[in-house]
Amino acid sequence: MGSVIDRITRGHFWHFHGGIHPPEQKFLTKNKPIRNLPLPGQLILPIQQHIGQPGDLLVSVGDHVLKGQVLTRSKSPATHSMVVPIHAPTSGIITAIKNSVIAHPSGLTSLCLFIEPDGEDKWQERNVCEHPQSLTREQVIDKITSAGIAGMGGAGFPTHIKVNTQAQINYLIINAAECEPYITADDLLIREHSATIIDGINILERLLTPHHILIGIEDNKPEAIKVLQQATADNPKIKVCVLPTKYPTGGEKQLIQILTGQEVPSGVIPSKLGIVMQNIATCFAIADAVIYDTPLIRRVVTVSGQALDKPQNVWALLGTPVNYLLEQCHYQNYAGQSNVNDKMHLIMGGPMMGFSLSTDQVPVVKITNCVLAPSKDEIPADNKEVECIRCGQCADVCPAQLLPQELQWSAKASDHQQLVKLNLADCIECGACAYVCPSQIPLVHYYRIAKAEIREQHLLNLQSEKAKTRFEARKIRLEKEKLARETKQKKAAEARKAKMAENTSESSNAISAVAAALARVKAKKAKLSSQQGEENSAEKAIPEKAIPEKVQLQADKKTKVAAAIARAKAKKLAAKASASQSSDAETKIQSVEKPTVPTETSGAKTEAKAEPKTEHKTETKTEKNKSETSETNDSTPKEPVHKANNDKKLKVAAAIAKAKAKKAQKLAEQNQNDNSDELPENKAETSLNEKAEAAQAKKIKDDNKAKRIAAAVAKAKAKKQEQQNQQNQQKAE
Repeated sequence: MGSVIDRITRGHFWHFHGGIHPPEQKFLTKNKPIRNLPLPGQLILPIQQHIGQPGDLLVSVGDHVLKGQVLTRSKSPATHSMVVPIHAPTSGIITAIKNSVIAHPSGLTSLCLFIEPDGEDKWQERNVCEHPQSLTREQVIDKITSAGIAGMGGAGFPTHIKVNTQAQINYLIINAAECEPYITADDLLIREHSATIIDGINILERLLTPHHILIGIEDNKPEAIKVLQQATADNPKIKVCVLPTKYPTGGEKQLIQILTGQEVPSGVIPSKLGIVMQNIATCFAIADAVIYDTPLIRRVVTVSGQALDKPQNVWALLGTPVNYLLEQCHYQNYAGQSNVNDKMHLIMGGPMMGFSLSTDQVPVVKITNCVLAPSKDEIPADNKEVECIRCGQCADVCPAQLLPQELQWSAKASDHQQLVKLNLADCIECGACAYVCPSQIPLVHYYRIAKAEIREQHLLNLQSEKAKTRFEARKIRLEKEKLARETKQKKAAEARKAKMAENTSESSNAISAVAAALARVKAKKAKLSSQQGEENSAEKAIPEKAIPEKVQLQADKKTKVAAAIARAKAKKLAAKASASQSSDAETKIQSVEKPTVPTETSGAKTEAKAEPKTEHKTETKTEKNKSETSETNDSTPKEPVHKANNDKKLKVAAAIAKAKAKKAQKLAEQNQNDNSDELPENKAETSLNEKAEAAQAKKIKDDNKAKRIAAAVAKAKAKKQEQQNQQNQQKAE
């Protein structure tokens, strides 16, 4: 590093390969101060004016904006760090947001904002920082980012990315070479605003902390060199390096090689070598943003060429149409045409690296440093391309040491793989090869088209990779969802099986529980029956004194109830007997008047004498009487016989009931009188008698029911027989 500074101090520099010495033509504008232009009638602001991604719109049609107001911004800076915002160059109304032709060699269109100035040029609120040293590093970088500063030397790389590097920087190189013919914008900017430029260099020094700061400037700018040397005299870190005039000394890799002797390998950025380079106009914009809170809304543009009556450097607002600049510089052939024709030949940029414009409506952008309007004799527009003669001059002058001829062949064949192998990306598009080509082949145009195709193919490949990644992610997601569904279904099936098994076990448990309950019931019944047997046997063996008094009272009560029931039944039977006697008397009176026919009455009487023992016998007797009655002659009266039988039965039943009632009453009285003196044997006998009496009472009840049924049947038959007898009597009379 010491040898580098020593060589620079002695004025000894390295050299790069190739290079040319075209006519400078700087005399047209280098002695004229930078002019401020009045506001144009319309400003056209492309959304993207740099390398990277465009920002998101923050305004819409009809909005009124103030000077310096941000119009686009990244909504997610963490993921879109290459986005650089744009700002309103003046106050006015957004009249349209549409596609328009932009500054590009292909003449393509892009989304643009159209602003109609209101003439007030009113600023938004600004915060001037008189002491930038008080700001933190993050605050300074944030101000640079918010100001929308991109490399103003022609590349358009976002400045906040360059100054935020974490690498150790040995050399900060300020590019003031401005090697291309005609262009004097940086020369005039240095002479008029050197103090602001030095402020910007000091801000960069604070951010990057380099060991040395080298300002590279060609020796064809003596006034600017003198101003820089005076402005940097107090800072020993800064070295003003006066370089021999040679094109393209202002190329990044070429200037690094001249000042440090290091060659930047292909595909390697300078910060990897400990070097950062910034353009002199970028330094001015950094100081303007950090100190004066002024975003990048204007720049110095060289408007030159022999077709202009007043070529000069102007402060042009970003978005100013080229035709307005030509009008202000008195373009000789300007007649308001919207398209470039034979009378108009316009170039944006210098004659070496610039490109022809298809229309004069193209706006000035952040990387526009020159608008060239040459005459026909100065730069002919109708050069005709002929076949290459393989002279090799293009390879001799190429500063990147490429093979321009082979690159042109591969570009024409669209052989992108071969172009990549030939390192087309290292071409700085300086135009030295096209300048020396005797066949007038526009080599740089072929390279630009090939680069655009490769870039487009790269974007397509990225989109394809993203689509492939999304497809694979979707496939994996679907497989995961399928596995999840299968797992869920499997778990559901297992749950159902477990539930069925649980239900089965519950049912078996219920069955076993029922069986156990039945077993318990049976055991309980068996236990109760055994207990009853034991109690019966114990009742016989237990003496009278061992029987509780409560049990004896219950037995007495039952005996009294049975006696009352017996008396009631006796009364009822007696009433029925008296009723039957009265009906018999009536029957006898009727039978005296009728002739009697000897039939099987004696047999019926004999059968009536027999007292039925059970309900089954009574029913059999009734059926027998029915059959006998049906066998007799219809004219023979049977009613007196049945009446007599029924009366007799009722009398017998009444007599039995009376006897039982008397017996029950007698037993009850005996129990009341002899309750304390009764022996255990009598107690057992009493309980047995009670059971027998209950059974006998039930039997009597059943017999009485059968008798009532038989009496009702007999009564019906007697009534019918009586009706028949009356009919027969009437017939006999």
